[in-house]
Amino acid sequence: MRTATVTRATSETEITVEINLDGTGSYDNQTGIGFFDHMLDQLSRHALIDMTVRAKGDLHIDDHHTVEDTGIALGQALVKALGDKTGIRRYGSCLLPMDDAQVRCALDLSARPFLIWNVPMPSPKIGTFDTELVREFFQALSTHGGITLHIDLLHGFNSHHIAEATFKSVARALREAVETDPRTAQAIPSTKGAL
Repeated sequence: MRTATVTRATSETEITVEINLDGTGSYDNQTGIGFFDHMLDQLSRHALIDMTVRAKGDLHIDDHHTVEDTGIALGQALVKALGDKTGIRRYGSCLLPMDDAQVRCALDLSARPFLIWNVPMPSPKIGTFDTELVREFFQALSTHGGITLHIDLLHGFNSHHIAEATFKSVARALREAVETDPRTAQAIPSTKGAL
């Protein structure tokens, strides 16, 4: 089974992430940040990756360290669960509408992290959550997951819808990329022979 558990402990946060790439999208995410938990739930459900996240962070300062370090741990768990990436599709994309928002994601599990982020948020907050942290999460996920990740907002005016469409779009693209390709189940998807 393609599973992984990663624990990250610093002076700012203590985070454990457990994932199963061949799951059904079940989730149990508790970070102490309600909106962020909701977004992680969407990521799990729409990627069909079982996910359990436990995070304790310095929320008395702000949410930044907890969100970023969760992205780091999740990226590391993806790398661990994928192993040498034999048989995966590698690439994934999704054009996802959510009410007024439409977000496009294209990604490559390339081991060459790069984030292209064209997702302006109309408001600085969603409830008490800083909208700039959505980018911080995906920057950490991309860097530590070795993902070439392009995310573009095509249109939208509601920050909640934009953020949620972003997580769902990445989830659907990730679901496609980590799936086993039955035509090349024993091969690494690269002419280099390694990713």
